Amino acid sequence: MGTITTSDGVSIYYKDWGTGQPVVLSHGWPLCADSWEAQAFHLASNGFRVITHDRRGHGRSSQPWDGNDMDHYADDLAQLVETLDLRDMILMGFSTGGGEITRYVGRHGTGRVAKLGLIAAVPPLMLKTAENPGGLPIEVFDGIREGSIADRSKLYRDLASGPFFGFNRPGAAVSQGMIDAFWLQGMMAGHKNAYDSIAAFSATDFTADLPKFDRPTLILHGDDDQIVPIDASARASAKLVPHAKLVVYEGAPHGLTDTHKDRLNADLLAFARS
Repeated sequence: MGTITTSDGVSIYYKDWGTGQPVVLSHGWPLCADSWEAQAFHLASNGFRVITHDRRGHGRSSQPWDGNDMDHYADDLAQLVETLDLRDMILMGFSTGGGEITRYVGRHGTGRVAKLGLIAAVPPLMLKTAENPGGLPIEVFDGIREGSIADRSKLYRDLASGPFFGFNRPGAAVSQGMIDAFWLQGMMAGHKNAYDSIAAFSATDFTADLPKFDRPTLILHGDDDQIVPIDASARASAKLVPHAKLVVYEGAPHGLTDTHKDRLNADLLAFARS
């Protein structure tokens, strides 16, 4: 574990587990590096060096009032990569983290990258617009913002106990542990930072970044994702990264890093070794 300080004075917390080829994992909203621990433990136990970090404003990193946007997230990631002098790295992002690594490629290129992975990720664009009719209407994200202001603790509990893990589906095996972990990580995030990040993950357009993916790319998504619907995300991204391998988990929810961790661990390890 350690921290770096970015050029604009933000402290970024990171974990550095294992030895071998580096794998960098970028987390979702409103979570932190801990959300990757099943995958990080598995990959580090199988010969890889795994770096997970808390995005600015989340987890144990600083909570700056400004700069809670994808450009800053990507630049923070670049400074972490450069400080640790990571090369030949496998760079993967979940949900909002998929946006972060996509913007990283758009702004900083793939000179240090060997492979890329988008896991239940938000690119190319979540928001419905005239050019993106398959996206979600602005009212969805305004509702999340309203819930955050009204009672963000309740918002996080409702997301975790409902659509995030698919626990609102008939016959779902509900895990109170997953709900509690999501809530705890969410409440560690800065209120303003998590609020601003709603716009970052929903309204950032990654259409121009994705064609710059010139490394082997895995796109993995559940087809029952109620948070980031697969048609407007993974399937659309696969069209912009024509060499990418798209893997669909039938019936899987958004939070598949926990609900489908054994299958995901195996798939990520196979991709890393390939």
